[in-house]
Amino acid sequence: MYKVVLLGRPNVGKSTLFNRLIRSNRAITHDRAGITRDRMEGTVRNRFHRPFMIVDTGGITLDNHAAVAEGPAGLRGFEAEILRQAEEALAEACGVCLVVDARDGLTPFDEHLASYLRRLGKPLLLVVNKVDGMEREDILCAEFHILGFPMVAVSGEHGNQIRYLESLMVDMLPEIPDDDEEEIMSVILDDSEDSEINAKRNKKAKIRVKKAKADKYELLQADAYIQEGLAAKNNIDNDGLDEDGLDEADFDADSEDCLVDFDEIPAADAEELALADSELGEDEFEAGRELLDIDFVEDLSVDIETPIIEKPKKKKGPLKICLLGRPNAGKSSILNAFVGKERMIVSELAGTTRDSVDVPLLWQGSTYIFVDTAGVRRRTKISDTVERFSVNSSLKSTSKADVTFLVIDALQGLTAQDKRLIELLDERKTPFLIILNKMDLVPPAARKTLQKQFSDSLAFCQHVPVMQTSAVNRYGLKMLLPKAEQIKAECYVRVGTGQLNRAMESVLTKHQPPVVRRVRPKFYYLTQAESEPPTFVFFVNDAERVGDSYVRYLEKSLRRLFAIEHAPMRVHLRSSHTKNSDRRSGKKTKTDAPAQSEVSQYIDQKSKKNDAKPNGKQDAKQDDKAKMEKKGNAGKAKANPRERTTLKAALRNPSSMQSRSLKKSLRKKNK
Repeated sequence: MYKVVLLGRPNVGKSTLFNRLIRSNRAITHDRAGITRDRMEGTVRNRFHRPFMIVDTGGITLDNHAAVAEGPAGLRGFEAEILRQAEEALAEACGVCLVVDARDGLTPFDEHLASYLRRLGKPLLLVVNKVDGMEREDILCAEFHILGFPMVAVSGEHGNQIRYLESLMVDMLPEIPDDDEEEIMSVILDDSEDSEINAKRNKKAKIRVKKAKADKYELLQADAYIQEGLAAKNNIDNDGLDEDGLDEADFDADSEDCLVDFDEIPAADAEELALADSELGEDEFEAGRELLDIDFVEDLSVDIETPIIEKPKKKKGPLKICLLGRPNAGKSSILNAFVGKERMIVSELAGTTRDSVDVPLLWQGSTYIFVDTAGVRRRTKISDTVERFSVNSSLKSTSKADVTFLVIDALQGLTAQDKRLIELLDERKTPFLIILNKMDLVPPAARKTLQKQFSDSLAFCQHVPVMQTSAVNRYGLKMLLPKAEQIKAECYVRVGTGQLNRAMESVLTKHQPPVVRRVRPKFYYLTQAESEPPTFVFFVNDAERVGDSYVRYLEKSLRRLFAIEHAPMRVHLRSSHTKNSDRRSGKKTKTDAPAQSEVSQYIDQKSKKNDAKPNGKQDAKQDDKAKMEKKGNAGKAKANPRERTTLKAALRNPSSMQSRSLKKSLRKKNK
């Protein structure tokens, strides 16, 4: 896809225009100069023209000799790196947009940059930004005509003439063949997801037809051969035609006709057969089992009763990986090591990266998208608004990515901030793995001790893998992407309800839930509510009686049975048969209403007996009783301290021993 680069000096509004063109607030914008450092790429899509890539770069400061000049405070020390990033973007671009500030007018930096771009010989468009009113366009743009470039006045903040700017950028793109243009326009007009689904269905249909033609003769002959073998085994004489209408005399006449010549059958590709086999349902599987002899099935090495785990195909598209961690942990260095060049600006200063930058990567035939984010510090240490925006963007990128790489500095060990990030990812059930970077600086004898220390500290999320890497010498990098693919594949695991309950029956029998308040929780059935991540729901009689330790035991059992090793998992307990569970938990139900009335009647009788006793303070008690009756709590305050404790326990739990004794004594008195 063709690219157009936005270039200009600092604080002219390049990032604001970038966000307007891609219709997303990806780039951080601020009144302060020198916010953007690394270049960012985005796609401009519109139904009226073909898509193209737009590249946002940092502010460039050049002198009259096209050399790097000192920039603002935010870019000081990074001027040469930003210029190198801009030159790499210009080498890949087919058009350049020079952005200037209409309020500041034509500055020497603009003139030096214009002369530098003029020597490149690429199509160039002068974009005069911050023209908020078109009535002042002639006045604000008058002095820029001296540069001699095609010019357009826009306002990135208010969106004035942004669509016209898009049309001018499309005119800068080179012409493409008609076939490619029709293909691109079809992608724009049709929804991308619908087109992917239709293409997938067409491919599956073609595979089914091809395989059906190849297996038609084989299935007919195999069915007849099996039926003949079963008839001979049971000494059944079948004269004439069998159930399928096949004449046995024809098979007896020439026994070689029953054999299948596999060389004559057209062979399908391995990829096509795997895709077609993935569509085999349970009904077709059971139908195929009925065609086989029982003795033959017993000789198979595969256990038919083993639960079949359905793994749907991954969503079409590259795997998106987010790099998260504290400042100066080595996230940008790991990305540069994968790409093989200095794609991101790296320095010893913490907080070099500010934006969340998407970088595509082609690794061993597969496409990935890395998202390099800014370092996340503690909230109490963040005082700058720009850093606060960067941290929010970093945390938001973890929810949009498929897998997150949490990068930790091995020299500093597991800090409190690292534990907070791990708890945050584990609470959100984000698929992630931990990378111990800078392992080349750790002595070989201390690596095992460091690994054990991390394993002990991460006991609350044991499913998360810990990988040792070094971005400098590329140690351990080749194991990261296969592990990310495994984690993402485990997130799509789907298990049927019947298979789940058959597999979990042995787990519940082996280790029953502990007894809580003289009642053992009873599990009714288990089902998988959703995938990505896998979510399992246990229906029990009372979920409050199942402890956290037993829930962890169930989660480990699910991971062991269904090979969900590193993906996050949700385990929910839902109370079923609420009538019995509510009675045990002490909640008021319809069946407990008579018991409550009996207890209150007993309390009234006790209070009357206490009032009938001779006492000098009887009048005061009657006044207190009248006040309590107004409040709707009559009689309860008149009970003795020992009786008050018993009565409270009876009211709290009608099925307790205190309540039963009160009911029994009340029945005896009524008799």
